[in-house]
Amino acid sequence: MERRSKENRYIFLILTVKSINWLHRFLLSFNNKIIMQTLQLIIENNIARVTINRPEKANALNQTAWDETKEVFESLDENPEVRVIVLEGGESKHFCAGIDLSLLMSVSQTNIACDARRRERVRKDVLRLQAPIDAIENCSKPVLAAIHGGCIGGGIDLICACDMRYCTDDAYFTIKEIDMGMVADLGTLQRLPKIIGDGLVREMAYTGRNVEGKEAEKIGIVNRSFTDKESMMREVMKIAAMIASKSPLSIRGTKHILLHTRDHSVADGLNYMATWNAAMLLSNDLKEAFSAKLEKRNTNFED
Repeated sequence: MERRSKENRYIFLILTVKSINWLHRFLLSFNNKIIMQTLQLIIENNIARVTINRPEKANALNQTAWDETKEVFESLDENPEVRVIVLEGGESKHFCAGIDLSLLMSVSQTNIACDARRRERVRKDVLRLQAPIDAIENCSKPVLAAIHGGCIGGGIDLICACDMRYCTDDAYFTIKEIDMGMVADLGTLQRLPKIIGDGLVREMAYTGRNVEGKEAEKIGIVNRSFTDKESMMREVMKIAAMIASKSPLSIRGTKHILLHTRDHSVADGLNYMATWNAAMLLSNDLKEAFSAKLEKRNTNFED
C-alpha cells in the first residue's frame, strides 16, 4: 500500500508540472502521444502532428488553448527529434472557429477604474494573445497547416503564421472580426498581405465574406485544395515526410532566411545571407549530402 501511494504521488507530481518539456518526456515514453486539455501532440518519424482538440466547441480557442499553443510550439522548436510540424483540426467540424467568446469577453471586461490603466491592461492582454501566434512563426521547424471546415477569425491568425497551408474544397476562410465590430488584432492584417494581394486582403477584411477552398487555392491562401480530408492529409503527410528527410540544419536555416527576406530589402537580405553562410555552410550535413551522392545511397542526417 505504501509503495502504491508513493507511485500515485509521483505520477500526480509529474502531471502537475507546468513544463511541456517534462510532460513530453514522461508521456512519450509510453505511447508517443500527449493529450492536453485543448491540443493533442504526436511525434513520429521526425514529424510532429499538433491537433486542435476542442470538437465540442468547434475548435474555438479559449485561454488554455492559447497557452498550450505557445508552450507546445516553443517546446517543439527546442526538440531535436522534430524536423517538421503539421497543424490540423482533428475530428472537429471546423479547423478553428476562432477565439472563444468567453475569452473575448474577459479581455474586454475589467474592474480597473482608471481609463489609462485599463487601456494599458487591454494592450498587454492583446500582446499576450499574439504571443502564441508568434511562437508558430518563430518556431525553427516548418509548420504545415491542414485545414478543413471553417477557418474563422483567430483561425486565420494561426494559419498565416504557418509556412504552408493546404485545405479541402469545402473549407472556408473568413476574417470574422469585422462582423463583431472590431479590428483583427492577432496577426492576420500583418501577415496575410505578405501571402496574398493587398486588394484581396482588404476585400476579406472589409466584408468578412467566406473564401472557399478552390478560391483560396486560386488567390494563394493555400498551396492546394483537395476534394476531401483524407486525400489532403495523405498529401500533407507526404510533403512533411519529404521535408523531414532533408538536412534539418539546412531546413531551419532556410526558414530563418525566408523570414528575414520577407521583412528586409533584397540588398539587406543578400548581405545577411553571405554572413549566414560564412557561419553555417561548412557543416556535417554538407559532408553527408556529398558522401551520400558519391556512394549512391540515401542521406542519414543527424538531428
